[in-house]
Amino acid sequence: MKLALVVVMLTLIGCSNPEKKGNVSLQGTFKMKYQRLKNDKTDTTYSSRKQMKIFTEDYMMYANINSPDSLSSFGIGPYSFEKDTISEYVIYSASDTIKTENPGTYKLIINKTDKGFIQVIPNILTGGKYYELTEEYESIGNDVKSSLDGVWKKVKVTQIKGKDTTTITSDVQYKIYYAGYVIWGNTWTDSLNKNHTGIGFGKFEMNGKNKLKESMMESSYYTVRDREFNIDIEMNGDDNYNQTINNADGSKSIEYYERLKKK
Repeated sequence: MKLALVVVMLTLIGCSNPEKKGNVSLQGTFKMKYQRLKNDKTDTTYSSRKQMKIFTEDYMMYANINSPDSLSSFGIGPYSFEKDTISEYVIYSASDTIKTENPGTYKLIINKTDKGFIQVIPNILTGGKYYELTEEYESIGNDVKSSLDGVWKKVKVTQIKGKDTTTITSDVQYKIYYAGYVIWGNTWTDSLNKNHTGIGFGKFEMNGKNKLKESMMESSYYTVRDREFNIDIEMNGDDNYNQTINNADGSKSIEYYERLKKK
């Protein structure tokens, strides 16, 4: 299990991205079909792990969950492309109890397929051994555009219950909307100062300008998985929005987001 978790984290850190500079674009939404780990003594293929990636024109974001134990990972950052090599500049990643700001740059070899692409990371060091990691992805996105398309970082959240109002700025959350799908990932610290990672991904659709429906396909939170959420949103220009979630207990949460722009 420890080896598998390390492999997942390294895989997520080194995800594929859209092709640019005159090459065929991979912008859109993709799900992982399989993951193969190989060296001179090991050749193992995993086909049950849940992972989604969304690629905009400038940014990529991924999220992964190991369903049996709900361990999850995510990462986000801009990218560049040259020939068959993707360079990812990951600005934030998290896996289980570990979070990393500005993890670094990662290079991957990309091969297009009829339905998506295959990425190869020739040398990954994990557990004191080097492996070749191969992953295949299939396109699942659509051509629907929305005002939310892009990458967002949560600035703060206000929780309202009765007459009590609490504002939280300590936790971290990123979201990406593109090609009819959404991914979000968050990290937060408990009372024992232990870090936790959570993710969710699925479909989304806009019902008018101020109504958003998210249909979660996977999440590390059981209260979110396989559920639909009707969310009120308010756009504040092109680069800021807030969303309001009305909870079953009568409370509500207002989350404020700021668009990430390519530097």
